[in-house]
Amino acid sequence: MMNPSPETLIIGAGPFGLGLASYLQNRQHDFRVIGHPMEFWKQHMPAGMLLRSGVEWHLDPDGHWTIERFLAERGEPPKPEKPLLRELYLAYTDWFVERAGIPVQTAYVTQLSRDNGHFRAVLNDGSTVTARQVVIATGFYSYSHIPVPLSNLIPADRLRHTRDAVDMADYQGKRVLIVGGRQSAFEWAALLREAGAARIDLSYRHDTPQFIPSDWSWVETLVEGMVDQPGWFRNLSAEEQEMHRLNLWTEGRLKLEPWLAERISQPEVGLHPRTQVTAVTEKPEGLAITLDSGEELAVDAVIAATGYQVDIRRLPFLDESLLNELTINNGFPVLDESFQSSVPGLYVTSFPAGLAFGPYLGFTIGVRAASRLVGAALNRSEPTPV
Repeated sequence: MMNPSPETLIIGAGPFGLGLASYLQNRQHDFRVIGHPMEFWKQHMPAGMLLRSGVEWHLDPDGHWTIERFLAERGEPPKPEKPLLRELYLAYTDWFVERAGIPVQTAYVTQLSRDNGHFRAVLNDGSTVTARQVVIATGFYSYSHIPVPLSNLIPADRLRHTRDAVDMADYQGKRVLIVGGRQSAFEWAALLREAGAARIDLSYRHDTPQFIPSDWSWVETLVEGMVDQPGWFRNLSAEEQEMHRLNLWTEGRLKLEPWLAERISQPEVGLHPRTQVTAVTEKPEGLAITLDSGEELAVDAVIAATGYQVDIRRLPFLDESLLNELTINNGFPVLDESFQSSVPGLYVTSFPAGLAFGPYLGFTIGVRAASRLVGAALNRSEPTPV
């Protein structure tokens, strides 16, 4: 039976939560993980998606349960030539949880509050967990972003964010407009066409990115260096921080992976660079959409590939009194060099840690370094036995 009062509670069983759990497990730390393992990847990313990350982006901060080892045990080349398929990566994470011996309680936290120096988590089954320390590792889900001008124009029943538009069969035979022009928009367009969508148009405000392989080799060194210098990013000047964001933006946003080129260059796919939606008319046969270029599109459904924006206040389980204690900057929690927030004992990792530790925390490449920093802090703060 799981301890109802562990030393540390981890909320979230995605890459960052699992990586931290593995670190703590190896050090006999008293912890508990609550969440549904890799749920965002399983429920909010489409089947057949190819990952931009390589085998180096494994989850084990101690380096035992790597993707290379997983592939070797399956009798596959430890460094495949092709990009990793989402399904293969999920098979790796299942294997990682099993091999690392990570106990995960499949439940949701519906409320997190704090009283007398301890945290109290209410679960969706009505049970409670108390802990001296809590780590929020819930990833992207709560931060999906659709620009207000777009949501005001498109009828709600015709508009979905990519987070919720993952069953490509829903769009078979339909005419789809994707708003957005980065990797995810083009990935969705390719998968939609292959699933039988009648027509896919993409509207985006910038030039069409080039189909060039991304080079992430420089990122791992930076992120791993964070373990010894956790304050390196926050101590940079504003100009230097912006340079790092621009470098990552160049790799992640200004390039499209070459494996998409042939799949996109098809008669069913139309590209509309340097455009945005200006008018929408609802008709019995669908939507008539006008772009600022003057082009008119006949559309059945719209998918917003408009990304994610952190606002920690959007986490549905944070008690109002706890939120009032949090120091927040531009939607991000203010964190110290151990990922601890302004609320003692409350740590935040993954995507919402990006303001303090750099944009690399929005990628799984940041899992191992974050796990080591948070895990070391959690162990240091354990009460001394009487």
